[in-house]
Amino acid sequence: MTAQHRTLSVPRTAHLHQLGTLSPATQHVWVVCHGYGQLAKYFIRHFQGLEDEQTVILAPEGLSKFYLEGFSGRVGATWMTKEERLLEIEDYVRYLDLVWEMVKSEAPNAKLTVLGFSQGAVTVCRWLAFSAVPCEKLILWAGAFPEDIEYNVLSTTLAHASVYMVYGLQDPFITQERLQTQLDILKSQNIQPVMVPFEGKHELNKEILAQLKGDLL
Repeated sequence: MTAQHRTLSVPRTAHLHQLGTLSPATQHVWVVCHGYGQLAKYFIRHFQGLEDEQTVILAPEGLSKFYLEGFSGRVGATWMTKEERLLEIEDYVRYLDLVWEMVKSEAPNAKLTVLGFSQGAVTVCRWLAFSAVPCEKLILWAGAFPEDIEYNVLSTTLAHASVYMVYGLQDPFITQERLQTQLDILKSQNIQPVMVPFEGKHELNKEILAQLKGDLL
């Protein structure tokens, strides 16, 4: 007899880290999603100093964790793998929806900035495509729109949003050919990102983050 595959939706605990206090006075919320093998409690440190009376930073963490080397030591998180990928996407989209519901209940006047770094860039693109969350600013850092994304909803969601693609000029994962391919696809979907290169590798940059917060780019 062939084994039967079944699924169950189970309660579980998700983690996120926060800079600043959500309140009716909050005007801007950044939801920032880490890359492969990172943890939110360390990732959010790159954003320290961006929070203020009107700005809150939230760093959700991928639902799956693993040891980065061997069977002990440092732990990292991932948003998904190729195994049951569609279900993992559904899970993290539902999770990020709950994060946004929490924001709206505690900070009803806040506008949303979404930042995804590396694997987190793909993650936030899929979230916005599936959920049509009202996004004021989308920042893809060292990452890009996934090849299999449905642009129907996403193009509408981003119609009035500022889109930035930030990358280090020495990033070994970013090539000019891949960038051009991405730009050609986005142009066909009427998405016009602002390209923000900087001197650096596969990493965040505090100066660029400050400029993005201040709408200086």
